[in-house]
This record gives sequence, structure tokens and C-alpha cells, in this order.
Amino acid sequence: MAGTSLRGRVAVVTGSTSGIGYGVAEALAAEGAAIMLNGFGDAAAIEALRAGLAATYGVTVGYNAADMSKPAEIAGLIEAAARELGGVHVLVNNAGIQFTAPIQSFPTDKWDAVIAINLSAAFHAMQAAIPVMKQAGWGRIINIASAHGLVASAQKSAYVAAKHGLVGLTKVAAIELANDGITCNAICPGWVLTPLVAAQIAARATQEGRPETDVRHDLLAEKQPMLAFTTPAQIGALAVFLCSDAAATMTGAPLSIDGGWVAG
Repeated sequence: MAGTSLRGRVAVVTGSTSGIGYGVAEALAAEGAAIMLNGFGDAAAIEALRAGLAATYGVTVGYNAADMSKPAEIAGLIEAAARELGGVHVLVNNAGIQFTAPIQSFPTDKWDAVIAINLSAAFHAMQAAIPVMKQAGWGRIINIASAHGLVASAQKSAYVAAKHGLVGLTKVAAIELANDGITCNAICPGWVLTPLVAAQIAARATQEGRPETDVRHDLLAEKQPMLAFTTPAQIGALAVFLCSDAAATMTGAPLSIDGGWVAG
């Protein structure tokens, strides 16, 4: 795609050692961006991931283990990217966790954790990255929200509140940064076929004694008119588009990639 080369740019992608985050990191690396990975996992596996991404796309790839529930470590992540990679031009706030329970019995500590990692972490990362982007005169902030940033589901009070909040935060940043060469948009996926979701489907199929294809169908049909999962690579491609010249005036937008989930 014309105007999408990110050679010379640096991208920080939180929660990027697997799933959606890795898909976005890989797509940005494929366009030439240096990448700062972040997330939990086995140290050797993460190093293999980092080295593989660097070798495949010929870009510099770093890793920072910042805990996204801790504001000081989030600030350190942004500082490390600027120091080690030469700036922060793209920030993808992807890190997230989930917990489900009715409001009346939702554990307070789980509420606090979901809000901290799904919403507050994005605020802290943006707060640290925006001055660096302003200094460069160019920036792209991409918040990975959810269909649940636009509509609700039962037993997901913290997640839905956090994702709605993330869409609101996206809009505020878009207004504040409108004339600083920095855009801020939210990607709102529906069901995404990550390794975690695939494992959950397999486990449910085994537990219920049903084919995985049937379990997949039922999972999708409950929310999406389109009976197809979005892939991390497709979300990565949308992130790349948001970094392109074609998207230079797109800002403050919640962009659904959800098989029609919120269309009804």
C-alpha cells in the first residue's frame, strides 16, 4: 500500500508476545518499523520471538517486560523505546485481561485489575509517549478496544466499562492532538482467533464431546452475523493502514472489525 512504509519509525506494542499484539507488531515490522515488544511469558520463548521478528523483517526489535498495571514501569517502557530505538512514533495499546461475573458478585480486586490494564495502562502510556511524538512532529496512537467498547454483554462489567472508556479516551486524545501531526484511533475487534481462543474452543469441545467446528459456530453465532473469526494479521493490516498517509486525517474513530457484531 502506497504511503505505508514505516522505515525509520519506532513502534511500541503492549501485550505483544502473542495473539493480537504480536499480529500487530509483525505487520508493523513488515513495513519497516523498529519494534519494542512487551508482555509476559517464558524468557527463552520471548527471545526467540524477538530474534525471529528481527531476522525475518530486517528491523531492530527490542523487548521490555514492563508490568502494565504499574504506571512507573509503563513510563519506563516508553523511555526505553526512545532511548534504545530512537523514538516512539507508533503506540499500540493492546495489553488486556478479562474476568467475567455478575456485577453483584464481581470481585473488587478483579475490577481494579481489569480497569488498570485495559484502560489506565493506555492512559499512562499515552501520557509518556505524547511528548516524544510531539518532538518528532508525527505520531500514531492505536488503541485496541473491542466490540465491547461499543456494546455490552452480561457478566463483563469491568471489561465493557474499560473498553468504553478506552474509546472515550481515544476521542479526547484525537481532539487534543488534532494539529500536532498525531492521530489517535481505536480498533474494535469482535471474535479474534488467537492461540488463547483456539485453546478455549478445543477445551470446550472436549468437555462437551462435540466437534470443534460446532463449538466455533455456536461461539460466533451468538454475537456475529458473519460466522468468521478475525485474525491477528487482519488487525495488524488495519493498524498499518492507520499509520499510512491515506489515514492522515482519520482520528478519533472507533473502527469495527467484528463480522457485523455491532451492526444489528
